[in-house]
Amino acid sequence: MSHYSIAREIFHKAGVDTESALDRLAATPVSLQCWQGDDVRGFEEQDPSLGGGGCQATGNYPGRARNIDELRADLDTAAALIPGKLRLNLHACYADFQSRRVDRNALTIEHFQSWVDWAQGRGFGIDFNPTCYAHPLASEGFTLSHRDPAIRKFWIEHCIASREIGAAIGEQLKNPVVTNVWIPDGYKDTPADRLAPRERLMESLDEVFQDRSKSAWNIDAVESKLFGIGFESYTVGSHEFYLGYAARRGLTLCLDAGHFHPTESVADKISSCLLFVPSLLLHVSRGVRWDSDHVVSLDDPTRAILEEVAACNALDRVHIGLDFFDASINRVAAWIIGTRNTQKALLIGLLRPQGRLQAAENENDLTTRLALLEESKSLPWGLVWEEFCRRQDKPADGEWMQTVKAYESGVLAHRG
Repeated sequence: MSHYSIAREIFHKAGVDTESALDRLAATPVSLQCWQGDDVRGFEEQDPSLGGGGCQATGNYPGRARNIDELRADLDTAAALIPGKLRLNLHACYADFQSRRVDRNALTIEHFQSWVDWAQGRGFGIDFNPTCYAHPLASEGFTLSHRDPAIRKFWIEHCIASREIGAAIGEQLKNPVVTNVWIPDGYKDTPADRLAPRERLMESLDEVFQDRSKSAWNIDAVESKLFGIGFESYTVGSHEFYLGYAARRGLTLCLDAGHFHPTESVADKISSCLLFVPSLLLHVSRGVRWDSDHVVSLDDPTRAILEEVAACNALDRVHIGLDFFDASINRVAAWIIGTRNTQKALLIGLLRPQGRLQAAENENDLTTRLALLEESKSLPWGLVWEEFCRRQDKPADGEWMQTVKAYESGVLAHRG
C-alpha cells in the first residue's frame, strides 16, 4: 500500500477528499515574479540613484541575471522544479527593447512580444504591472498623485499603455492578464495635507481606468501599501483608499502580505473584501519587521491566507502571485522555495475538514470545532504533497536542490 493510499484513507475518515484537493491544486496557477531573478533592476539601464520607490533587494549573492536571456534561463530552471500551473508576472521595466528604446508612456505590445512568445511556448499565462518607480519623473516620490499635472499625465499615459499591453497579451494567449497598479507615492515625514494627494490619485485613476472595453483580456487590479522606505509617515495609496476605490469601480483588489502592519491579519481581510470587490489578487510575500519581501515561508500567516481562500471556496475569484526579491541566497532556489511553500499552504487549506468544521460551528458545538481544528494540523498533508509532485512529474522535497546546485556551479558562477 503506497504512502498516498494510506494518507487518502486517513483524510477520508476525516471527511476530506484528497483527489478533489489535488485536482484543485493542479488547476490553480501561481504567478512567478520576474523581478526576483535580477534584484528588481529591469532592462532600461536607468540611473540607480533614482531609487526603487521602496523596491530594494538586499544581499549580493553571485549569479544575478544581467539580461533577458539569462533571466529566462533562470526562470526555465526554476519552473522545471515546481509542480502545478505557472504564470509569469512582468513589470513594464522588463521590456525587450532590442534596437530602439522608448520611455514608459510609449511602451506597446511590441516591446513584450518576445515575452509572449516565450510564455506561449511553455504554456504560461502572463500578468503585468506598470513600473511607477526608478524613473526621473518619480524622483520626488510622487507619480499619479504628483501636484504637477504634466508629471501626472506621464504616469497616467504609462498606466494606460500598460493596460493596453496587458489586454494584447491576454488576447494573444487567450488567457486574461491581471494588470496591477501600484505606486510608491508618499512622504517620509508627517504631511500637512493628506487629502489633496488622494484626490489627485483618484482623478488620475479615473483617467487610467476610463476605458474598460478590453476587460475580457485585461483584469484591472490596484494595490495598497502601509508605508515604504523613504515613505514612512504617509502613503497616498493606503488600504482604505484602494478598498473604497476598487469597490466603487468594480476593480480587483491586491492584498500584499508585506503591505500591512505586522499585527494585522491579511487572512481576516479576505472574506470581507470578497463581499465588495469582484476578485482579489494575492501577492504572497513575507515581511520581517517591515515590508522586506523575504522568500515565502510555510509560516502561520502564509498558511492562514491560503487556508482562508480555500475556506471561502474562492479560488475562482482569487489570483495568486509571488512578490519577494531576495538577493542574499540563490535566486533560482528562492523562486522554487517560495512557490512550493505557497502551493503547500493552499494544499493544507484544501485538505482541511471544512464541512465538519462548519457543521460543528453551525450547531454551536465550539468544543468540537476546536478539537477538529487542532487535530487537522497533524493530518498527513505532506504525503499528499508528495503525490502531487509525483503526478506533476516534478521532484519531491529533498530531491531538487542538487539540480539547483549544478546549475549554480555550471551557469550562475560564471556570470561574475
